Amino acid sequence: MDPVTWVALGLAAVAVIGAALPLLPGGALSVVAVLLYWWSTGYAAPSTALVVVLVAVGLLTMVVDYFGGAIAARAGGASALTTAAAVVVGVLLLFVAGPIGFVAGVAATVFAVEFAQHADAEASGRVALYATVGVLASTAVQILLTGTILVALVVVALL
Repeated sequence: MDPVTWVALGLAAVAVIGAALPLLPGGALSVVAVLLYWWSTGYAAPSTALVVVLVAVGLLTMVVDYFGGAIAARAGGASALTTAAAVVVGVLLLFVAGPIGFVAGVAATVFAVEFAQHADAEASGRVALYATVGVLASTAVQILLTGTILVALVVVALL
């Protein structure tokens, strides 16, 4: 394999790691890896159809990354204000305490804002649980999607 192929496969591997870490764009790295590999083969491999599918999966990963937690929070009944506040606090705590700070910040903020708005601890806890599970499920889906892209590229490169 040539050096560009190794770089493309390395990017795809970093994308899987990036899917698990907030602020590292796993989906975008996967798309770049697919296109770089395709370019390195003179657009001969993988097939155009597979490239379209892999890029679509990478774009879906980006959507899940940016909106998965917010969608789960909204599905659980969180207001737009709650969702926005949770994202801001989560990102700030990410820099202080890493991924655990992000998840804890989202959960605590959703609970606090919902409780302040409705004074219902049970409902606030349920909404916070939805948001937390949504953030964690979003990460799991991103790892699965970027991992699928990595496996596809490795299989194509080895064949």
